[in-house]
Amino acid sequence: MENSLKVYGTDWCPKTALLKNYLQSEWIDFDYYNVETDEDAKQDLMNIYEGKVKFPTVIKGEKHIKNPSVGDLKKFLNGDNE
Repeated sequence: MENSLKVYGTDWCPKTALLKNYLQSEWIDFDYYNVETDEDAKQDLMNIYEGKVKFPTVIKGEKHIKNPSVGDLKKFLNGDNE
């Protein structure tokens, strides 16, 4: 079953690792997409960012946040980013 929370990044990106580690430490389910090895994931980001690949990007439902700090991610997940 696919999660509603998606993390797009690369295995070598420290910020991607930080976000993944935070989500795992909080027992928050998410799907991870490596934009270097997954062409569909890369295309997903290019569709969002007008042809550019920007990561890490976290998507929840129809909303997304680019390169968030852990604090920004917490607010995003709580819906405080309106």
